[in-house]
Amino acid sequence: MRVARSPERLVAVLGRERTWTLAASSLVLVLTVAAGCLLLGIVTGWLLARVRLPLAPLWWVLAALPLAVPSYLLAFAVVSTWPGTRGLAPLAVVMVLACTPYVTLPVAAAFRTADTGLEDVALTLGSGPVATFVTVTLPQVLPAALAGTLLVALYTLSDFGAVALLQYDAFTWAIRAAYEGTFDRATAAVLALVLVVLTLALVAAERMARRRWVRGRADVTTRRLPPVQLGAAGTAVAVAGLAAVAGASLLFPVGVLLARLVEGTRYGVDVAGLLHAAVATLALAAGGAVLAVALAVPVAVLAARYRGALVGTVESAAYLGHGLPGIVVGLSLVFFSLNAVPALYQTAFMLVVAYAVLFLPKAIGSARSAVARVPPAVEEVSRTLGRGGAATWLTVTLPLARPGIAAAGLLVMVTAIKELPATLMLRPIGVDTLATELWQRTSAGAYGAAAPAALLLVLLACVPAALLARPGASR
Repeated sequence: MRVARSPERLVAVLGRERTWTLAASSLVLVLTVAAGCLLLGIVTGWLLARVRLPLAPLWWVLAALPLAVPSYLLAFAVVSTWPGTRGLAPLAVVMVLACTPYVTLPVAAAFRTADTGLEDVALTLGSGPVATFVTVTLPQVLPAALAGTLLVALYTLSDFGAVALLQYDAFTWAIRAAYEGTFDRATAAVLALVLVVLTLALVAAERMARRRWVRGRADVTTRRLPPVQLGAAGTAVAVAGLAAVAGASLLFPVGVLLARLVEGTRYGVDVAGLLHAAVATLALAAGGAVLAVALAVPVAVLAARYRGALVGTVESAAYLGHGLPGIVVGLSLVFFSLNAVPALYQTAFMLVVAYAVLFLPKAIGSARSAVARVPPAVEEVSRTLGRGGAATWLTVTLPLARPGIAAAGLLVMVTAIKELPATLMLRPIGVDTLATELWQRTSAGAYGAAAPAALLLVLLACVPAALLARPGASR
């Protein structure tokens, strides 16, 4: 980690063709996955929010439940079914299936709360339904779509499990190999710095796109639009598409795990160990969610209410953690705890801090959208009536933004439940989570023994994911 003391090493690593090959392959993966999630998320969000579908609540839940399935579990299901599968195409499919809910949920919520008055005006002036959608409705939901796509891009850039299982030559795989394979930590640190630069570039691109599409709005005239009727054939196509995505992202990996479970239970299941790991998983993930939301709310308020270089810098810096591999954040916290506060080394607190750093962007995105939707005029009226800034926040802004802030905590929690690299490094001695149990058994080739932990992991993650899927919660 002494890159600063060896500038010649920094230049040497940056000058290698291998470094730029990794950068190119990582960017190709990120752009492919982001484009796929953006397209699929907008289509799915529109179907959920604006189209009359049979069993509509079911499709809401199925659209969100892939959040409960870690990308490495989907990759494991692919490799188990088709041994030797590797490369960009299968990895991109896996990542799109795992990450699309990050776009679908905010987009569906944006469709439900879009300014329908503008749509009425466009239709009255003779604009057709398609033209109205493209020129009026779509620009209103694009900020939410871009925020979700940024999370997808950052998640893809920092993912390790699926990248390793499908053997795609990306930064995360190279960094972990340098840290644990060759012990060349200087090279790994330089690669991590390049990853930070790519992360900043993604955040800057998202902010520029958001400024391009966000329009100043006064009070929103929103009424409940009647659902679009697609007809029998159109409805059948929509339902078939939603069912196909749900089957590929949920039924397929769960089916593979159940098949492996039958194999693993022949040798018995450590029920007590699984319950202990489940309790530890929930406690640590909840702690990370609370800390992440506490850190995210001030940043979200600044980003939603103020403009300027300083606010933009603070918001961009908060996104850095999610663009770093968990192993980099984990090693940084190990170094910090050993050298600054040894008593915190391998404690639950340090793991909770790691979760907050890694998943802070998820909390900021949801909380920022929630605060931005509180009309500033309401806050101004409160101050005019004699309430100070703190009282206005507690009695006016917070109650209106609370559903979005709660959704931020749920989003962090469902992601922390699945987190692997940082958990492997920072968990207290004698404490295992379901993710570490799964990885340890999978690394030993005991796929059947890993199935119970994997299924329980999915079940636990389904709870906050299902809460996120409720239409009222997403609003």
